[in-house]
Amino acid sequence: MTIKLHCFGESGNAYKAALPLELSGLDWGPVYVDFFGGATRTPEYLAEVNEMGEVPVLVDGDTTLTQSAVIQMYVTEKSGKFGGATPEEAREVMRWMFWDNHKMSSQAGMTRFLMNFLPEEKRPAPVIQFMQGRLKGAHTVLNAHLKGRDWIVGDGPTNADFSCCGYLFYPEPYGFDRADWPEIDRWLSNIQALPGWKHPYDLMPGSPADRA
Repeated sequence: MTIKLHCFGESGNAYKAALPLELSGLDWGPVYVDFFGGATRTPEYLAEVNEMGEVPVLVDGDTTLTQSAVIQMYVTEKSGKFGGATPEEAREVMRWMFWDNHKMSSQAGMTRFLMNFLPEEKRPAPVIQFMQGRLKGAHTVLNAHLKGRDWIVGDGPTNADFSCCGYLFYPEPYGFDRADWPEIDRWLSNIQALPGWKHPYDLMPGSPADRA
């Protein structure tokens, strides 16, 4: 049975789930969610898909999962990939996933939304400046950790990599430029070199160009 992932291309959190699904070899397919059209806020979506009003949502038969980190864990359970080679590595993978969700992706997602998907006159400059400062701190931590490493944990890609890269391939400006972070840039190139890698706008339906 094909795994379904409710998602849309602009969502970095959905990309965190879609990318390991794609690279795992599991049979899956995207289900487009019209976020900008209000789909996640409808009573039907809240009652039938995700009470939290978010993507991604994975549906595999009788199993329905929300939150990208939980979906990544499920991909590991099904495929045996990306979870870390030892119990110690598995804990380290989770440590970086939690760090990313709290310190980096949450800031990136909000800042990117404020700078690109709100009308210009509604963009709160002081909030954006504050969030970019927090992002710079997170990028500094990640860039330093990657020095001398090809991957965040261990000798190959894990969910830590797929979590932390969730927003870093998007072209919309929000305060991240790969050229400013050489270790992150090298690591992102490693991810791009993985067989089957796809850009979020190629992997999931929906992009700003569709609404232009």
